[in-house]
Amino acid sequence: MENTLIIGIAGGSGSGKSTITEILKKKFGDDVTVINHDNYYKAQHDKSYEERTKQNYDAPDAFDTDLLAEHLELLRQGFAIDCPVYDYTQHDRSDRTIRIEPSKVLIIDGILVLAEPKLRDFMDIKIFVDTDADIRILRRIQRDVNERGRTLDSVISQYLSTVKPMHEMYVEPSKKYADIIIPVGGHNLVAMEMIENRVRSHIF
Repeated sequence: MENTLIIGIAGGSGSGKSTITEILKKKFGDDVTVINHDNYYKAQHDKSYEERTKQNYDAPDAFDTDLLAEHLELLRQGFAIDCPVYDYTQHDRSDRTIRIEPSKVLIIDGILVLAEPKLRDFMDIKIFVDTDADIRILRRIQRDVNERGRTLDSVISQYLSTVKPMHEMYVEPSKKYADIIIPVGGHNLVAMEMIENRVRSHIF
């Protein structure tokens, strides 16, 4: 679909990216397709579970960016893709895929989507969600313990060893590429209204 509006939404882990994505998806339904960058973590079937738990998942080279770029091009041209599915409990790509159909609006959601020039080139609108670090770590603890089967100690250890330093090295600097910076994410009603109006004008 040559007239596909592609929106990239970046920001630190727990910043509220998914909340914005969910609001837009709920409001515009099938006219919005969402691709989560996390699903494009590289497969690590050759590593043991113990080895996989020690990998750095917050650096650009943890992702299969070439595959995502290939899939974005196919969707933009009007072709469906089979998106990989990442299993957080196993720290590995699963054997499942999700069939994603092209639509009028495509959202790419992920901490590092603005840090990759190859991905930025696809985007018509680049959004960075800017949320205080204290709020982000609390949300991450809540999510990883309740939804992803992690222990509190493992979440804190991962945050200090890779999440925080990689945020400072890659995620935060990518803010300079954003067209729109949104403090406090989906709770910023003024920013959400602006984005919704832009999406609405494209769809209708």
